[in-house]
Amino acid sequence: MSSPSDLSLPLYLGLSQWSHNHWQQSIYGKGCKNGDRLARYAEVFHTVEGNTTFYAIPSMTTVKNWNDATPESFRFTFKIPQTITHQQQLRHSNQSLVDFLNTMSPVEEKTGVWMIQLPARFSPHDLPLLDAFLDQFPRHFTTGVEVRHPAFFAKGEEEKALNRMLLEKGSNRIIMDSRPVFSAIANTEAVIDAQKKKPRVPVHAIATADNPVIRFIGHPDDACNDPFFKNWLQRLPLWFKEGKTPYLFIHTPDNNAAPESARRLYNVLRDHLISENNTLSPLPELAIPSAAEISTPQISLL
Repeated sequence: MSSPSDLSLPLYLGLSQWSHNHWQQSIYGKGCKNGDRLARYAEVFHTVEGNTTFYAIPSMTTVKNWNDATPESFRFTFKIPQTITHQQQLRHSNQSLVDFLNTMSPVEEKTGVWMIQLPARFSPHDLPLLDAFLDQFPRHFTTGVEVRHPAFFAKGEEEKALNRMLLEKGSNRIIMDSRPVFSAIANTEAVIDAQKKKPRVPVHAIATADNPVIRFIGHPDDACNDPFFKNWLQRLPLWFKEGKTPYLFIHTPDNNAAPESARRLYNVLRDHLISENNTLSPLPELAIPSAAEISTPQISLL
């Protein structure tokens, strides 16, 4: 069976983190130490949301360890620190960004998208700040921008201005699809917490550059995700044909079953491409062993 490291992929699939205690029986295997989790994760998935950098800048030694733990084809997507995006709101941030990127330099070649997540108070009036901030990145870096202000979803002149700027800069608009989790009844702590923290914004599936990023926030009952994922069965193949390479991140309210949900939805997409007689190279098989398989030492993760 092929490993993600052996393939040139039309799609990068991943989760919102690489370390989760509940995944001991779905990814890591018995006896896997915390320090080995990233390596095990990277044997199954192609990318990951690097949320850790949003909250704190790691040491360069830690960053080097991340690089050493992953194959050459693995792609991180690291968030710009919240000190820059939320506290400074991109103002007077040139040196802060330079320092951050310097620290992250050991994984520069493996970083697929540098993610700029902006707070809801970042409004259309602040677009000149984003314009100038994007110019601070090296030209060969790929960036993605996630906005949350309602005006950027109103299909008016303000949203057009955002999209036009991202197109001109070659920056991807990050797409938050939180419809599934908000369709769930808020009767568990995980769902209540997810609905409190995740933005409830319309899904505008626009590709402003070559690496559209989809953050799919799933329903706790995985089967309930299908009506919402149906839209992506149409959109993703169109992007493939245009030569784009999307990033698809699967979340669940507590992320306990996120690996299994990602595997199933990925296979739904694979089956759809096959049924449509798509002429593109097929998506590789993604294998996550069952709890019974992973407890047997002879079974490989892939």
